[in-house]
Amino acid sequence: MINKTWAVALRVQRKTSNLRQLSNFFSFMLENYTRVLEEDSDQSKCAIKPELVTHLLGSNIQDKDRQDYLGLIDVPDSYCGPRLQFPLTFTDIDLLIEAFKQQQILHAYYVLEVLFETKKLLQQKPNFTHTKTSPSKEITICGDLHGKLDDLFLIFSKNGLPSVSNPYVFNGDFVDRGKNSMEILMILFVSFLVYPNDLHLNRGNHEDFMMNKRYGFTKEVLNKYKLHGKKILQILEDIYTWLPIGTIIDNEILVVHGGISDSTDLNLLHRIERNKWKSVLMPPIPIDGDRATEKENKVGTTITARGIRTNGSLSEQLTKHEWEQVVDILWSDPRGKRGCYPNTSRGGGCYFGPDVTSRILNKYQLKMLIRSHECKPEGYEICHDGKVITLFSASNYYEEGSNRGAYIRVSSGTPPRFFQYQMTRATCLRPHYQRVNALESSAIRMLKERMISQKTDLIRVFQLQDCSKSGKLSVGQWAFSMENVLGLNLPWRSLSSRLVTIDKDGNIDYMSSFQDIHIQKPVKEAQYTLIETVYRYRSDLQIIFNVIDSDHSGLISMEEFRSMWKLFTSYYSVCIDDSQIDELAERMDLNKDGSIDFNEFLKAFYVVHKFDKLNKSDTKFA
Repeated sequence: MINKTWAVALRVQRKTSNLRQLSNFFSFMLENYTRVLEEDSDQSKCAIKPELVTHLLGSNIQDKDRQDYLGLIDVPDSYCGPRLQFPLTFTDIDLLIEAFKQQQILHAYYVLEVLFETKKLLQQKPNFTHTKTSPSKEITICGDLHGKLDDLFLIFSKNGLPSVSNPYVFNGDFVDRGKNSMEILMILFVSFLVYPNDLHLNRGNHEDFMMNKRYGFTKEVLNKYKLHGKKILQILEDIYTWLPIGTIIDNEILVVHGGISDSTDLNLLHRIERNKWKSVLMPPIPIDGDRATEKENKVGTTITARGIRTNGSLSEQLTKHEWEQVVDILWSDPRGKRGCYPNTSRGGGCYFGPDVTSRILNKYQLKMLIRSHECKPEGYEICHDGKVITLFSASNYYEEGSNRGAYIRVSSGTPPRFFQYQMTRATCLRPHYQRVNALESSAIRMLKERMISQKTDLIRVFQLQDCSKSGKLSVGQWAFSMENVLGLNLPWRSLSSRLVTIDKDGNIDYMSSFQDIHIQKPVKEAQYTLIETVYRYRSDLQIIFNVIDSDHSGLISMEEFRSMWKLFTSYYSVCIDDSQIDELAERMDLNKDGSIDFNEFLKAFYVVHKFDKLNKSDTKFA
């Protein structure tokens, strides 16, 4: 059996789109806003509309809007779901949990009430929550839940509901991936409102509206709340920005979602205005102090060579250093190698080694870092000489049986206590080796999809290595070629037997890398280079298009599509002739109304695995 760590590493790399690449693209997009306006005087045809800029950088919802939101919403007598009574009490927590166990939907009126109250209370909280325990009062820490409501129910069943005597820390990533993110948020927020000093919420990298657009939560809200979903999402965008960055327990344990870096400055992080980052995918725009040409648009957003000013608030106040500090906290991962170096798999944050952990903890007189952010087969993992604990609370994250979930109880003067669980339809847990096999099989599938997405580049490198034109390479040559193109830092020699055909002499038929998989063409006439490119960047494209789709209609005009594709190909250095994408987009405009459903457009590019029982690949992305 191949060491399971490679499979986990690959899963992490596919778990998110490349943060740095996407954030740099959005900076590029905003910086080119003025140029696009000047090139296209017809505002309705400009892909980057003033409304979009306001959305990305925009103003917060004010409390005065509360009655505007709620005044027109009626809860009919026919509604048979839970009815919350404000001010909330512990009975409302029980009421909500029992209703959600019966798969009832909380009415939008109560959702909005909870959200407004939560935002109001969060605004009073510091960037880091400081809390104390005692030998007789433990605190429970939970990691990523990712919309898996049954796991939250199981935690409460085993460990008890939040209360003054049973405090909790939930360490981010409440939403996305699972189908019950809204229910989890409602339970956590209502519990927070009832016990504001005993239930603590940290922001994760998925508490970000742009992440939600890609990884499912936006769609979940709009499906469950068809009339008021947009308002709910708008308020949630603000709430995310007010979530605390971390929790410090007994002045000894630092709890943050991702991790740290060699430049982590907890003093600075205590002082920053955390609500400035509507999305950490949006870095501060570089400032040029010597030039300041301005263009005012209709919605009060000023585009200048020195940055973007929205409603009087200069983006230049969002310093790059502050932004990087927050990114490190939300996106970083620990590694066994010493030092601090770029997190190449995620594209944001860093990898930090045991020496960095010791230095930062010692600097601030801390003893331990508890973080989440990575799925672990056993639900938790201890590293860096016991100073770092990774905690993941969503069991069966990739597929049933792939991993356990866990939570931790800590108290002053005692070592952490670990509790594991796994939601399963089976009467007993799958053995460890079966969980690892399931994880590896799923990761092999993902790896083959990564290979087919860069088939052209791989073949070119294979052929350069194949001086004799035999169609074969040594295992070493093949492994070098794979790493050179894909850059995944995987044990290619060990994986070769799972990915390619090896002859009796130990040589690899390199075209067998693609023998049981191909990308389906949405139309026969489409050129393969275009198909491969769209498939390779489909995750990034979906985020970009979902951001453009500010009204959540799922539709984008042909003009918007062309304009955004032009910026996208320019930034990503994609060499695809515009006529090819134009022709393909026109063919995807099935009813010829000048717009396309871009989510359906991207779904048309899927991988077919030769031995699948199903026709389509159903690979999940986190």
